Amino acid sequence: MTITTNLKKLYETDENLWLEKTIELLKQKQFNQLDLENLIEELINLGKRDLAKAKSLLRQIIIHILLLEYWQVEYEKNYRHWFGEIKTFRYDLNNHLTTNLMNKLQDDLENIYQSAVDFVRIKTDLTIFPEKCPYTLAQLLDNNYLH
Repeated sequence: MTITTNLKKLYETDENLWLEKTIELLKQKQFNQLDLENLIEELINLGKRDLAKAKSLLRQIIIHILLLEYWQVEYEKNYRHWFGEIKTFRYDLNNHLTTNLMNKLQDDLENIYQSAVDFVRIKTDLTIFPEKCPYTLAQLLDNNYLH
């Protein structure tokens, strides 16, 4: 049985050990022994996870900005919490961003905004939100915006 066959079986039983072995093979430049099929699948999934995380963080920023700007009944009680959430989500997103992820967020900003509005409508029962995203990606990422 070859190392590649063993790696494929390992992938099915212990992904973490598979990953460790794959990293070792890469470090040793033993490319011909890699389980390329599962490696490619993992790299694709990694990219999807990174994008999903970035979208989720951006959605949370928008949600909390909308709460700050529009939910006046709850403002006094919650504004500090909402500002704190925005700061935390911005920090996490800015530390996670790559140029590629930034471009993808820019391309999908309107959809992310719409999903945030849907959530805030349910939470607040408000219907007064702008139809189109009123924020630029730069504003949403800027720690001094709405400060």
